[in-house]
Amino acid sequence: MLRNVLGSLMGLIGAAAAVWSPFRAWYDGRLGRDYRVQELFTSAGITDHGSVLLASVLLPYLFAAVLTLCAVLLRSRLLMALAGVVVLGFTILWMVRQGQAVGSLSVGGESSGLGDGLANALGAGALILLGAAVMRGRPARTNRPLPPTTPV
Repeated sequence: MLRNVLGSLMGLIGAAAAVWSPFRAWYDGRLGRDYRVQELFTSAGITDHGSVLLASVLLPYLFAAVLTLCAVLLRSRLLMALAGVVVLGFTILWMVRQGQAVGSLSVGGESSGLGDGLANALGAGALILLGAAVMRGRPARTNRPLPPTTPV
């Protein structure tokens, strides 16, 4: 039970950090909520155009947070691991597309290079996966034989 509580707590903290990360600087001081999800999948790649909040990279992180919440309620290690993979997958996909658009990625301070919002997203995905690894999940069901019945 303690492992489920610790894993659930780690997953929920990771989900909160993932949802919070687009509101922080990702690259060159640009907030994560300014990147559209569609830019990750088009040939044009990352552009300078802004985005509305629910069309930004916040959307997959909200989905991962809902998956994490469902995983905690159902005590499902698989759902929590899936949420961690979603967070890490979209973060790494963003890094690849940003690197293609800029030419290379650099680590820097507040106004240049990778920002703390991206670090939050990477850490959140890792924390959700770690929470899934710590969780024990539901106890296995055993098929108990039915008690013998007496003929009537």
